[in-house]
Amino acid sequence: MKIGVLGTGAFGVSLALILNENGNDVSMWTKFTEEANYLDQQRRSPNLKNIIIDDTIKISTNFQETVENAELILIAVPAAFVDDVSQELNKYLKDSQHVCIASKGIENDSCLFVYDVFKKYIDTDQVGVISGPTFAIDVANKVPVGLSLASTNPDTISIIKHALQNNHVKLRETDDILGIEICGSIKNVIAIANGMLDGMDLPISTQAMMITESLNDIKELIDALGGDKNTILSFAGFGDLLLTCTSTKSRNFSFGRLLGKGASQEEIDRYIETTTIEGLYTLKSIYQLLENKKVNMPIINLIYDIIYHDKKPVDLLTFLIEKG
Repeated sequence: MKIGVLGTGAFGVSLALILNENGNDVSMWTKFTEEANYLDQQRRSPNLKNIIIDDTIKISTNFQETVENAELILIAVPAAFVDDVSQELNKYLKDSQHVCIASKGIENDSCLFVYDVFKKYIDTDQVGVISGPTFAIDVANKVPVGLSLASTNPDTISIIKHALQNNHVKLRETDDILGIEICGSIKNVIAIANGMLDGMDLPISTQAMMITESLNDIKELIDALGGDKNTILSFAGFGDLLLTCTSTKSRNFSFGRLLGKGASQEEIDRYIETTTIEGLYTLKSIYQLLENKKVNMPIINLIYDIIYHDKKPVDLLTFLIEKG
């Protein structure tokens, strides 16, 4: 199967490696010439140490060349760039092609989940969303991992499973695209809060309390926005929340640790400038979305106030005890 991967970040590369391992004809696209040249020449991603990119995986800056004639197109760019990529893809996408969205998050300003951003420009039901507890380096190292796959189209589910699933990648299917999107987005924000607890040297007992309270709140949020609240028990739900909220491999968790330990503003600004922190981008969107939908989720308000107003990470402790 010919597959075009849009995005050459760590997760995009790791998925391309699995697609290639499964015998697919894989091409990757980036709009940055310098990045394309580096990946093509070095055959390594700077974010995936000691992982070799197989020579058969093509690296290109030519968008049309990457997607034309591909049976499956996988979108793996940061949430902020899904709009641009979807607009460009709309120029070339054919009725016969299927799309898999691996990006997570909510767009600023519009407060749309990435699936809805995609649907603004492309009217098709041949699209699926994947999300789950999978750090890119673990996927690349071929350890057993599980992903939720959401789509309303059985053919799309079949094609994505055929492309990605093997003896160390498991896909569990659902039709709850909204629930999967909510879980995949908000877990990055909660990870920032749990990182704050870790930065304050609070033990795993307190962090588990935060995860449990957040799990219940996310379940109610899914229900309030029209999804299936049982999705909270999926790979994309509890699985990803557990992973992202407890590991220093998580950039969101690590950012929260800086805040919790009282790092200098210079150190915090440097981390923000050099690291993609999806939870920080998503926080503004989810905060506004909740306000627009008149849905109450106090933990999000508190995290927002800690980062952008005068609240302190220690306020999380009072919140957890007093939360109803």
